[in-house]
Amino acid sequence: MAEPEFKVHRHADADGHFRRKDSIFRSFVSGDPNTDFPAEKDRYVLYLNYGCPWAHRTNLVRSLKGLEDLIQLVVLDPELGPDGWFFSGRHGSAERDPLYGFTKLSQFYFKANPFYEGRYTVPMLWDRERETIVNNESSEIIRMFYSGFDHLLPEELREINRPGGGLYPTHLRPEIDVMNEWVYHKINNGVYKTGFSTTQDAYDENVYPLFEALDRVERHLAEPEHHPYLFGENITEADVRLYTTICRFDIAYYLIFRCNLRMIRHDYPLIDRWYRRLYYDETERTRGGAFKKTTFFEIYKVNYLKALGRRSGSTQAIIPAGPSPDILPLEA
Repeated sequence: MAEPEFKVHRHADADGHFRRKDSIFRSFVSGDPNTDFPAEKDRYVLYLNYGCPWAHRTNLVRSLKGLEDLIQLVVLDPELGPDGWFFSGRHGSAERDPLYGFTKLSQFYFKANPFYEGRYTVPMLWDRERETIVNNESSEIIRMFYSGFDHLLPEELREINRPGGGLYPTHLRPEIDVMNEWVYHKINNGVYKTGFSTTQDAYDENVYPLFEALDRVERHLAEPEHHPYLFGENITEADVRLYTTICRFDIAYYLIFRCNLRMIRHDYPLIDRWYRRLYYDETERTRGGAFKKTTFFEIYKVNYLKALGRRSGSTQAIIPAGPSPDILPLEA
């Protein structure tokens, strides 16, 4: 397939700062059959691309929860095209949408609302029956995945039966919420505020808080009650939300987004050990390797280079060779 025409997208505002816009569609799927969006097999479709860390969260939880046979997955090209995300058949993506034959994600947004004026973002959860977008906010989609479909799952996959009380256990929610807040602003979104900055002042205002927050995670993991995972013996939402940034850090954010004060593998031994433990786990704890199976290192390099406009006309982006290996061995 021919390469799509490339367009440099302006991510930062006029003052050089990148500011993420709020998601628009905020409905919920529920196990209650009387709600607007009841959980049903084969009713919902999750649209995403493999490059986006926010979309990665939803793909990861879909796998951890065993929802593959209940919620269809449709993958778009990881490159942001002139008109937003699109289908291409490249990088594991579909050649076109299997429901309507659409070629661009924006077509779903206009089908849901002909007067829509916001961004066309992934992840996006689509309802086949009502033919509309349920939700396009990753933090809310993963929470509806935790227990919204549990009545359709085997007993052992239901949150009530998971070790430690599930991915968002009641007794840890206040602590998880506090951590999510600063991890989101300074790390998950901090890499974007650093990488998409277009002035020195904007870059400086974000790169140092990013690494201060990584230092804070390292100290957090040094506490006995926060080992081997962020809140003890069991994987929680906090691990999911941090993982999708850390797995992109050394291979993409460090070099391409100028987040280069320190590397995870060399400078944060506890974060790196936590990260490798999740990636290489192929036990029942991760349903046979959900973290590894939803991680695509080579796509990340291409995705972020092109997001910054590292290609003009017929000049192709030069993909960095390293770091090598993409992730250190489990027992490095």
